[in-house]
Parts: sequence; structure tokens; C-alpha cells
Amino acid sequence: MAQAKKIALYMLIVFVLYTIIQTPARAADLVQVGFEGISEAAKSVGEFMSELVN
Repeated sequence: MAQAKKIALYMLIVFVLYTIIQTPARAADLVQVGFEGISEAAKSVGEFMSELVN
């Protein structure tokens, strides 16, 4: 089972590198979307916590 996880990790790394090399603009867009999602989630948690305190 550990061997399968290691192979899957290597395949994921190769895929990510291939995507970045082939289409860097698309890769940058995906990273931006990911960070925007994380930012929105953090804002929502902050608002939720603020409402709990009030």
C-alpha cells in the first residue's frame, strides 16, 4: 500500500510539472483561483467568529 501511495505521489508531481511547463498561464489562473477561495474561506470564518463574539 505504501508503494502505491509513493507511485501516485510521483505521478501527481510529474503531472503538475507537465501542466506548468505546457500551459503556464492556465496554471497561474488555477493557483489564483485556489488562493482566492482560501481567502474567501478565511474571511467567512473571521466574520463567523466575530458574530459569535457579539
